Amino acid sequence: MISIDGLAVEFSGQTLFENVSFVVNENDKIALMGKNGAGKSTMMKIIAGEQKPTKGKVNFPKDYVIAYLPQHLLTEDDCTVFEETSKAFKQIFAMKEEMDSINKQLETRADYESEAYMKLIERVSELGEKFYSIEEINYDAEVEMALKGLGFKREDFTRQTSEFSGGWRMRIELAKILLQKPDLILLDEPTNHIDIESVIWLEQFLIHKAKAVVVISHDRAFIDNITTRTIEVTMGRIYDYKANYSHYLQLREERRQHQLKAHTEQQKLIADNMAFIERFKGTYSKTNQVNSRERMLEKLEIIEIDEVDTSALRLRFPPSPRSGDYPVTVKEVSKSYGDLEVFKDASFSISRGEKVTFVGRNGEGKSTMIKAILNQIEVEGNCELGHNVKVGYFAQNQASLLDDSLTIFQTIDEVAVGEVRTQIKNILGGFMFKGDDIDKKVSVLSGGEKTRLAMVKLLLEPVNLLILDEPTNHLDLKSKDVLKEALKNYDGTLILVSHDRDFLGGLSEKVFEFKDKRVIEHFETIDAFLERNRIENLKELDLK
Repeated sequence: MISIDGLAVEFSGQTLFENVSFVVNENDKIALMGKNGAGKSTMMKIIAGEQKPTKGKVNFPKDYVIAYLPQHLLTEDDCTVFEETSKAFKQIFAMKEEMDSINKQLETRADYESEAYMKLIERVSELGEKFYSIEEINYDAEVEMALKGLGFKREDFTRQTSEFSGGWRMRIELAKILLQKPDLILLDEPTNHIDIESVIWLEQFLIHKAKAVVVISHDRAFIDNITTRTIEVTMGRIYDYKANYSHYLQLREERRQHQLKAHTEQQKLIADNMAFIERFKGTYSKTNQVNSRERMLEKLEIIEIDEVDTSALRLRFPPSPRSGDYPVTVKEVSKSYGDLEVFKDASFSISRGEKVTFVGRNGEGKSTMIKAILNQIEVEGNCELGHNVKVGYFAQNQASLLDDSLTIFQTIDEVAVGEVRTQIKNILGGFMFKGDDIDKKVSVLSGGEKTRLAMVKLLLEPVNLLILDEPTNHLDLKSKDVLKEALKNYDGTLILVSHDRDFLGGLSEKVFEFKDKRVIEHFETIDAFLERNRIENLKELDLK
């Protein structure tokens, strides 16, 4: 068990939160929720020991192990994927090496009565008790299972970590954390860089094999599936619910309605007493009553109503120019990189107005096919865009294409036309750019902020073929809802690549599965496809 007692954090004289206390029990699965900037990641860093609070303490037993996965990290580049992942067991290996070293010393020493000899005996006994209490583990098999579950292929095991992108390095770090089997796992946006199958594997691991877990995530399906408790950080304090995210939303609304009622009644009480005081102030016979009511009002603790985002932003894409009947046609397309064959003889077409999803493990060719469709790479076979197709493409590196010299407002004002120009501030607000933020230069924005801005820009351009490659990685739940609603009402053709099941739900009517060098067309919704394949994946991974 770990207890968080009286935490407070202040930045530049402003209080982020204060007097926050709660307990994480063994096997708790907790979602840490709240608006961006409420202090969720800061609180997680404090629990992990990465940051010091202004006040308060985090208390846990001496041998308690906390493992923390931040949003951004760097792994070392001096070893292979398998070697780096095996570092999860470095403490166990170090313990064994120290025991062996002490035993060798004891074999050669003859000072049996000395204090130094007795200390060695005590130390080797302490290490032995810990070491032999650990269940026997096939370390190589555990590493292999974790790496495969997170999307690595066997041939990746011997590759240098330096050959992998930041997202894949994140998976290596995640594998190390899972293999340590810590008492508490802290995960800050763990699903941003992993595909659907790996998310499902991670869910099952956290549900069935992890002990206590605290997670920050904007993936609604993920947190609903793994958590049974929700701690909301809001207005400098917390609310603790024994409920998953969806149930918490209902309870939060009920709480706010109670607050509104109590606040209204309290304001009436204050008004009535103020009127009494004003009326009888200076009246000798009412002096005691006036003084009593003044003291009561001075001591009264004002009921606050939790902040809530009441904006009802409804963003719609501009009407799509009419394209030909088949905006995308792919005929017997194959692509290889050297000896690595990505896919072979892929053939399909996408009709005007269809919304389709590309799914499959990372590395199976989804993004490669998009590049082929856009004629960004050479392939065998034929990829054709139909008559009058105007493409809007959101790539994972879309942020790098923005003009750094413009402000946020200018970036959007350039592409906004007609009536939507009067809504620019509201639209930017829906994607977490508020107040003076809109006058910031693009050059000073973080990677996540640039990604959100690139998404807003794309939403305002009149296109009839929209291709989105992992569009939700840096969007909070509200921004994702805004985007999803806009996509539902979009009248053009949509190709969507995403690992976020909640976001995908209800958006597409056809699925193209990239698997084993093939592209398989499924005439079913993404919801039906994921439901069917979730069962298959669990059998395959033998995690039921």
